[in-house]
Amino acid sequence: MSRPATFVPPPGARAYALRTARGEFAVVDAPVADGVEPRGVALLLPGFTGSKEDFNPLHGPLAERGYRTVAVDGRGQYESDGPEEDQSAYAQEELARDVLAQAEAVGTPVHLLGHSLGGQISRAAVLLDHSPFLSLTLMASGPAEISASQRERVKLLRDALAVMTMAQVWDAIQAMEAPEETDTGTLDGGLDDRNDLRRRWLRNKPAQLLATGHQLCTEPDRVAELAAVPLPFHVLSGALDDTWPLALLDGMAARLNARRTVVEGAEHSPNTDRPLATARAIADFWQAHPGRAGQGLFRNRP
Repeated sequence: MSRPATFVPPPGARAYALRTARGEFAVVDAPVADGVEPRGVALLLPGFTGSKEDFNPLHGPLAERGYRTVAVDGRGQYESDGPEEDQSAYAQEELARDVLAQAEAVGTPVHLLGHSLGGQISRAAVLLDHSPFLSLTLMASGPAEISASQRERVKLLRDALAVMTMAQVWDAIQAMEAPEETDTGTLDGGLDDRNDLRRRWLRNKPAQLLATGHQLCTEPDRVAELAAVPLPFHVLSGALDDTWPLALLDGMAARLNARRTVVEGAEHSPNTDRPLATARAIADFWQAHPGRAGQGLFRNRP
């Protein structure tokens, strides 16, 4: 499985704290490539146990297509702060309102993309207020709760967090992993270097993992609500996915009248498995739906 080998932002990108009306969020902000006509701005939301760095392989190819991309750590996720124990701070609506604030701080309108858990948070944000967004891409993110096998994995993680420290949980996960596996053993691991992966894991807030893990296991089907929103939709996934079976993703795309992309050779993280093919599909979709993208390209850029 192809994964980015470093947490260092790609050339030209900048890591900083994005100031919003709901606090600061750690981002990697990649500008449009030199000499390329700007086409738009996109906000990228990572998945459960992931981080903004999971999108590192996409920034370069999307910049070459004319898109500024801003990948963000959500509240309590890696380098974005949040409460250690108060799970109410991570209710889905709270996280969705964070996304609306992030979009405003980046400079709306923006294309919105969410991976896995990030897709469900993105959906919640769009259902609260679709006006800041030009489009919504759901990457490896399904219509409702995750599969039974993944619900069991999340339950094991939540049980462990109830009685162990984050460091102890990390050590236990590594002891159970096959030698070639490099993620956290849950849903959305991304990067190769174990020291960086461990550092990322330890900086996640336990309450965030508990709350969002519960959301993944209990999320209702809100596709009908989303289909009523006047935005273009894109459902993108790998050719294999054990978190949401492809038939569910196909059905969701049909219900949304969405563009459907299956990235061959990719599994649950097409952004790291096959980044060039994934970036091409994303940019083609965005280019087909420019909306008001000429606005907001540079507004509020630090």
